[in-house]
Amino acid sequence: MRDLRPLLDKLLPDLVDFRRDLHQHPECSYREERTAARVLECLEEIPDIELRTGVAGTGIVATLAGDKAGPCVALRADMDALPIEEQSDVPHRSQVAGTMHACGHDGHTTCLVGAAQMLAACVDELQGPVKFIFQPAEEGGAGGKRMCQEGALDGPEVAAIFGLHGAPDMEVGEIFLRTGPVLASADEFEIAVEGLGAHAAFPHQGVDTVYIAAQIVVALQTIVARNTDPLDSAVVTVGHIAAGSASNIIPQTARLVGTVRALSEETRQRTIERVGQIAEHTAAAFGGRAEVRFGEDGYPATHNDARARAVAEQTVRDALADTIRTRELENPIMGAEDFAFYGQRVPAFMFGLGLRPRGASSYPMLHQPDFDFNDDAIAYGVQMHVEIARGFAQKWCV
Repeated sequence: MRDLRPLLDKLLPDLVDFRRDLHQHPECSYREERTAARVLECLEEIPDIELRTGVAGTGIVATLAGDKAGPCVALRADMDALPIEEQSDVPHRSQVAGTMHACGHDGHTTCLVGAAQMLAACVDELQGPVKFIFQPAEEGGAGGKRMCQEGALDGPEVAAIFGLHGAPDMEVGEIFLRTGPVLASADEFEIAVEGLGAHAAFPHQGVDTVYIAAQIVVALQTIVARNTDPLDSAVVTVGHIAAGSASNIIPQTARLVGTVRALSEETRQRTIERVGQIAEHTAAAFGGRAEVRFGEDGYPATHNDARARAVAEQTVRDALADTIRTRELENPIMGAEDFAFYGQRVPAFMFGLGLRPRGASSYPMLHQPDFDFNDDAIAYGVQMHVEIARGFAQKWCV
């Protein structure tokens, strides 16, 4: 196989400019029109690439070497930003008030664009098709689910899919690997509590929803403490409570909003069930009523396939050992990713891409207002995508 590093060196300045342009113009879930248009500008310059646009609204599926007979590998990036006001002072800071790329999706998208450009230069080496999936709405919109439903993994059928995520707690040049559960499920819930409003001076004439809400918050913690195997993991967090309008009024209603996280489907479903039982029975015990609603777009846990992991690991050994250092992620992360939906359909593997500058003791974490994807990591993300793709057929069919 030819040495592609001179090409990468040539592409990097433009890729950095591209990434910073995306950072300046962030778009939240299902509104990634400009981002998708910029991606499309780059892909349309690639000869013989097959393009499908408008998938899941703003998503793009591009296929290279679609006529090759070998197994098809997919590479995925997410394009959406977050509703956070940027607080960094970089020249390319967000120009959109209240919106920024605080999770590094501008970097993910750039790495995949670069990979498509590089693989186009060695398309004759590919033994099977390569799909580049640019999806919308990872941040709570279940864009990956819609991409799957709208055929992103079909025609040609994908044998395995790979994705990366920036990791600020790892150095540039490092990637983390893990088999099995790597990220938790995520389900949002809302609890509506109804009691009986009254004057604060006469609490016996009402049913206090603030008190009931407080008891529910405390009782929910027993799910992790007493209903979950100590060797398993789950999280139940109430992040928002709203009730009342004045200090001397017992409110008629209260509202709680929170999230459930788990590493297995069994624990996920059991935790969801217990949230409902505890909220309803706690409210009833104090004379009120609680209605529990879970969102329809919850994310399952992300599981890394062992066979796909072997491909990624062997790729580093065979092609990138002098460039990239691998680390084993010892414990799963309780954050969530809708990459999980692809893993429900085909073997999937997500690896972490180090972002912390070498020698630095810390780096802004994901979802913080001063986070910025480290441009020095782009080369490593591109190389991982490229080498996984051009060696996939041989490694997958062993």
